[in-house]
Amino acid sequence: MSTVWYFAYGSNLQSATLRGRRGIEVLRAVAVRAPGWRLVFDKPGLLGRAAFANIVPEEDAAVFGVAFEITADDHAHVELTEGVVIGNYRRVELAVEPLDASVPSAPATALSLSSDKRDPSLLPTTRYLGLVIEGAIEHGLPAPWVGSLRAVPAREETEEERAFRSVVDEAIRRR
Repeated sequence: MSTVWYFAYGSNLQSATLRGRRGIEVLRAVAVRAPGWRLVFDKPGLLGRAAFANIVPEEDAAVFGVAFEITADDHAHVELTEGVVIGNYRRVELAVEPLDASVPSAPATALSLSSDKRDPSLLPTTRYLGLVIEGAIEHGLPAPWVGSLRAVPAREETEEERAFRSVVDEAIRRR
């Protein structure tokens, strides 16, 4: 079985999203930081009204997240459901550093997703931002990082977005 390390920084941090909503089997999870990248909430969703998490290169920055060891097939499913094939995101390989240096066989690199589609005028929904925060807490990311997530401005999800999310949830669930 071929495996890859996938770096999650958005809602896929949360087990209920990655394992539940997407149906991904996680073999290992390691809390990490990715130097040289900055987290932004400026990636337009399919309806174009809400922002989703994105990472952009920035020399003096670092993003905290989780490196998940998953099968190559599961990674292909993540990329499919995140819209890599339609240019929604693109695959990037980045250096990662475990937050706990004593973790055996921790990855030095991981695959992740970044988007050139950006709109800094958009805000994430409180629901989406809540998933990111829950995932960060679940995996023990540093309190200052969680605090910075809590400080991100957000807005309420609309009825249209809620209905659309139900359709998307059904479409991305692994069969």
